[in-house]
Order: sequence, then C-alpha cells, then structure tokens
Amino acid sequence: MIELECLPYGVGHTGEGICLLVRMGPYRILLDCGLHDIAPLQSDLAESPPADLVLCSHAHADHARGLLPLSRAFPHLPIYASEVTCRLMSLNWPEVDPKTIPTVCQALPWRSPMEFKEGLVVQLFPAGHLPGASVVLLTYTPPAAPGEAEPRSYTLVYTGDFLLSNSRLVEGLPLEELRGSMPDVLILEGSYGTARHLHRRQQENQLMERISRAIAQGQSVLMPLPTLGIGQELLMLLRSHHYFTGKDLDIWVDGTVAAGCDVYLQLLAHFPQSVQNFAQHQPLFWDERVRPRMGRLMPKQRAGLGEHPACIVLTDKLADLSEYCHSGQWLLLLQQSFGQERATAPAEKASQSGPSLQLSFAQPKAGLQKLTQALHQGRLMVEPYMLAEHCDRSGTTQLIHNLRPQHIIFVHGSPTYLADLTNLEELQNRYQLHSPAVGKLVKLPIGETFLQPAAPEMRYRGEVAELDSAVAIALPVEITNDLHWQNFADTGLVEAFWQGDELVLRGLSQHELRDRAPESAITTDSECCGTCQHYRSQRCWNQASALCGFRVTPDGYCPAYEALER
Repeated sequence: MIELECLPYGVGHTGEGICLLVRMGPYRILLDCGLHDIAPLQSDLAESPPADLVLCSHAHADHARGLLPLSRAFPHLPIYASEVTCRLMSLNWPEVDPKTIPTVCQALPWRSPMEFKEGLVVQLFPAGHLPGASVVLLTYTPPAAPGEAEPRSYTLVYTGDFLLSNSRLVEGLPLEELRGSMPDVLILEGSYGTARHLHRRQQENQLMERISRAIAQGQSVLMPLPTLGIGQELLMLLRSHHYFTGKDLDIWVDGTVAAGCDVYLQLLAHFPQSVQNFAQHQPLFWDERVRPRMGRLMPKQRAGLGEHPACIVLTDKLADLSEYCHSGQWLLLLQQSFGQERATAPAEKASQSGPSLQLSFAQPKAGLQKLTQALHQGRLMVEPYMLAEHCDRSGTTQLIHNLRPQHIIFVHGSPTYLADLTNLEELQNRYQLHSPAVGKLVKLPIGETFLQPAAPEMRYRGEVAELDSAVAIALPVEITNDLHWQNFADTGLVEAFWQGDELVLRGLSQHELRDRAPESAITTDSECCGTCQHYRSQRCWNQASALCGFRVTPDGYCPAYEALER
C-alpha cells in the first residue's frame, strides 16, 4: 500500500493562511504558502527544502504571501502556478521594490499533464474565484516491480479557493471536466460552511440596488476591499449594470486596488470572451469619457470627496477610511465575512447606549475615532453586503458528489464552519472526512480494492395533471423513503418558483410559517422591525442596533428603529 498523508502548516482558520505538505509515495509536495512566517518550514531542516516542489493555487495573500521568503530561503526549490497567477503574484508584496522581486513562480499550462518526478504528474484546471485560480490534480504511479503487473495510480485533488458560478471577470470551475474522476483524496475549502446563499446574480442586483439608492439620496459610497478579486469584479459590475449605465457619476479607485486593476489590464487575453469584447468598445477600468466615469484617486482629491455630487470610492482594506469621509453623507459598505469574528470599535464610554462601529479589519486609532464621531453625527452609515467569492453548501456538496473521492480534507474556514461540513450526514455516510488542526498529521490509507459506494438515485419521475382550479403533481411513493422528505413535507405546504425553464418545489417549514404570519398583520404605522428600513431577509442590518446581523421577528422592536421612507 502506497503512503499518502497530509501535514498542515496552515489550514486557513481566522487570520491564518493555507500551507499543506502532502506526501505521495517518496515525494513531498507543498500546496500553497500563505504563512506570515515561514519559520515552521525551516525548523530542523538545515539547508534542505521542505518539499520537492511547491504548487500555488492562486495569488490571494492567504495562499501566496509566504512564497517570496520561501523562494529566498530555498532558491532552488521549484514553485509552479498558472500563468495568470505568476503575473499577479508580485501584488502580495507592495512594500518590496518590484525590480528586486525575483521570478518566484514558473508557469504551467491549463489541462496539460506535466511529469515533474518519476511517476508524479501534475495537471491544472481553472477553479473560478479569481483569474488564474487553479484546481491541482496530482497523480502518482509507483514503479512496477519486475514480473508484476502495472500498479494502480493514486490521485489527489486540491481545489484551493473555488467557485462554480460565473462572475464578471472569471468563468466558474468547469465541473464537467472533473466529474467522475474519483480521486483518492480531495482537499477543498469550506469557507462558508453549510450556509446557503442567493444566486450570484441576485446578490449582485441587491448590492447595486443599495448603492443606487444611496447615490439617489446624496450619499457617497465607500468600499474597502482586498487588492485582487472582488474590487475588480465590483468595478466591472458598476460599469455594466443597468442601474449605472450612462449615469453621471464618478467612481474613484485608490490604493492597492488600483494597482490590481493595472495588472488586470495586462491580462485581457486570459479573461472570458465577453470581457474581451467589452474591452474592445470601451476601457475596462480607467475611462473619463463613458459614464459612469472611472478614475484613479489622487491623494490631494481625498479632502473634497463627499461634497456634491455623490461618488463611489473603492480603496484597499488597510487604508485609513477617515481620510475619505471629511464632509458630506457617507455609506460605508463592508463585505460580509463568514466564520470570522468582527472587531468591534465601541463608541466613547460616555455614549455606550449609542451606535458602535463594527469593522472586519484594523483601523488606526485616530481614524477610528473620526469614523465613530461621524457615525454619531449621522454623517456615516455602516452596512454589510453579501457578494460570495466561494461556494455555499450546495456548491461544495455538488463538487464532492461529482468527484466522489474516498478521503475529504476540509480547510480554509473557521473551525466551527468546517465542523458543520464534517457533520453533514450526506457526507459522513459516503466519505472519510477530516478537518485537521495545524501540525496534525493526517494519514490517508487507501485500500487496493477500495470500492466507492454508488451514488444514490436522486431523481423521481411523476406525472402532471391540469385540473379546473389547480395543477396536481403525482410522484412515486418511494420518494418518502428519502432522508430529505421529512423536512420537505414538514407542514404539508410547498412553495414553487421558476428557475430558468425548470420548476423548483421547496417545502415550507413551521419556522418559516411562524416568521411569515405576523407580517400580514403588521400595519404600515407600526413601529416594529417589519417597517424598519434596516430589516431585510428576516435580519436586522442596523449598525446602531444590538441586534445587528441577527435574525429578528417582524413584530419585534428596538430603540434604534428607523421608519421606512415613503
């Protein structure tokens, strides 16, 4: 039996990067290096590198920031990634002069098997999520002993961060190319745990509607973002969405987000055809001619922001946000994070009953005081928004069931969210699940005659009949034996909606019925959550409320109530 094991140096818990050492037979492969400090890779190794080769899934800092010090510590250690990832990599070290950064990575082509060691083959597939993001397929075939048959091959799939849905600048992971591959080991992210999200386009429409409403009310919008990915996605979305097409509006880009845009412009040939077609008719980013206008923000312009007319500002998440909110009304939109504790910066102790400013990243003390003051003065509103960069429960389990591995290792997410995934009955019954801590060696025994359990039949055929006053759908009684039936038929009531040309049926739970019942009884004059402008999707989003982020009943009330505008 061949030796397969995984030693995590970083598993992507809160504030932690991803770094996984995989052993396949005699070879050691390092998957990503997002460590702040690479000392664990150097201890007790003298001059020996920690692996035979390194594979980087994509250029986000939590997967790649340790590659430069790793390359400097071990100059002869080969590091590989996709071509786009190689070209985005230098943005992880803005404090380093680009001229002094060596060529950290060597580029690999998509879908082409490459043999780096005897019997060890690497193949990359697009992963969605970010331009250049890769799914890594490792195959190891041990040498055949004299006179014996050709031994079986062992496979490992590492997804990095992945997204099945298409976004504005990246096509989703091509699931059909990996379907049925049946790897021995699948290492994948669980960033959102078992949470379920709206469709990507619905998330985009909700965010654009909120920004458009703020602009119409004279509020400028400030959005702190990471260097790569979501910032460029939002810029493309703002340029092409019907809420803003042709609108007399300025969109300003500052900090490292602007640097990321510059590199993207050098990579147009690697983007989807729709993006390339868009770029043929108007600039992808910097454009003073076509409305809405988009420009790079100069430091001297920051003081005048917020005055009439309202504008949109995208900057990097490490910037001092108070530099942009000197005057006027502002809406600060923070990307909703999952499985991570948010740092709370309370208002002054004398006003503990007042609003508090919740930020998911660090701010200078002086800047934080200015933002808190603007919040108390009513010049600043803070709201979260959702624009998923990773798969929710449905996407994660869809990938798993299509690949059908033997072992699954969950990384990249809070321990609670990863535990939610490993506790899913639909996974426990079919796969061997692991969610290791840092330094915890995971042995992955593979039986030579391991038989993968057959995928259960999930489709049921029935009949549709049109009656005088209703439509009847008849399904075979065998459907009631399915584990999902109890939840579906909990109340005997269903909700139907169209999804493209397909009709989707979902059961209504008792909890949903309880939540919906009071809404019909609420009058528009009632001062309750159901008529508050911050009540959306059965949750409170008022930063001034102690219930912010929690599910609330429509007939509830808190002192931070603000009536809907009519």
